[in-house]
Amino acid sequence: MSIEPFEIPSIPPERLALLKERLTHAEYPNELEQDVEWTYGAPRWAVEPLVKAWLNDYNWETARAEMNRWHHYHATIQGLRVHFVHERSEKPDAIPLLLLNGWPSNFYEYHKVIEPLRDGDNGKQAFHVIVPSLPGFGFSEAPKLPGHGIKANGEIMHELMTTVLGYTEYMAHGTDWGAPIAKWCAKKHSTHCKAVHSSFPLGPAPTPTLHNLLTQPLRVAKLLASAAIGFDAVYGRGAAKLKSQSFVDVINDADAGYRCIQCTRPYTLGFGLTDSPVGLLAWILEKFHNWTYHTSGKENTEALPETITVDEFLTVVTIYWLSNSMASSTRIYYEFFNEKDLNNEFGPEKVKIPTALAYFPAELAKVPREWVEAGSNLQQYNEYDVGGHFPSLEVNELVVDDFQRFGKLLKTKKFM
Repeated sequence: MSIEPFEIPSIPPERLALLKERLTHAEYPNELEQDVEWTYGAPRWAVEPLVKAWLNDYNWETARAEMNRWHHYHATIQGLRVHFVHERSEKPDAIPLLLLNGWPSNFYEYHKVIEPLRDGDNGKQAFHVIVPSLPGFGFSEAPKLPGHGIKANGEIMHELMTTVLGYTEYMAHGTDWGAPIAKWCAKKHSTHCKAVHSSFPLGPAPTPTLHNLLTQPLRVAKLLASAAIGFDAVYGRGAAKLKSQSFVDVINDADAGYRCIQCTRPYTLGFGLTDSPVGLLAWILEKFHNWTYHTSGKENTEALPETITVDEFLTVVTIYWLSNSMASSTRIYYEFFNEKDLNNEFGPEKVKIPTALAYFPAELAKVPREWVEAGSNLQQYNEYDVGGHFPSLEVNELVVDDFQRFGKLLKTKKFM
């Protein structure tokens, strides 16, 4: 299997001219006269300055120069050309680390942590850092056939680490979709995937199934009790953040609206997000605003948190636009929603390899720690006071430290 060097490309002149024309002549939608903050979605006052920054101030070549400091490659895996960054550490005890992102992010989410993790900053644990673009995201080829969901992505990522790169053992980390993909590697390939780390809590509720009644009756009883006397009364205030009763439950969680359309009609949505760079920017901005940690009092008055710069946000957007991958990236929602055998494939058994969870307060969801413990071999659990859904962008130093502490634990206990 061949590995080909890859370089992040410049924007072709004709493509750049088209982008500037679209941004210059942007048409903005009608809005209410009353300020409704973010309740109707991304408002013009937040979108328009970013459109102007993209047009007048943003320089792709600056971002490109930073990204091209790293070693990029393409490899064909299961018929798809997959892009990945591979930064090998010079430290002899470095741990191979697979970093997986989700939507609406891309590999650039990790741009602040690649080098500190590779170099073992502060004299701590170092890692061989591998950051792929998921198929259909950024510079990886999009899936060509239906059914490319968690399982297919997990198999490709595992093959990347073992067959392509030759690592016999590795650690996997995931945010958003990267979390269940990393969990797939942990459950299905534990002879090679020796540890899993996540900032996106995945712990199934102990519902009264026969398996749960036999293996964790007390947890089942607590869940049933919470329905009668309240969740906080049983688990403690702040132990969980659960809005939806299902993945597409807009009745209880207005933020689930995007999931409904991407789970059911991603093709139709794709026309607007592909043809209009302003529409693309606004669709991504809503999530980067809603899912990040804002200083108290600024939640409704700033487009982005202080921890994410305009240039960083526009680099994420430009990668989607340049690679024409927004439409293909949304299809993972459809595949997941229709991946009927996923529960059977995962099965009721827990993740047996060492697991770490870092929880950040602006994350979309939180489950009680005991649910995580019931479903995994939880070795490290940390809750932080700042940060959100994109922690490697927002609070990169905390993330690096969390990885390094887990890596030291794995070495100390000889898990790796």
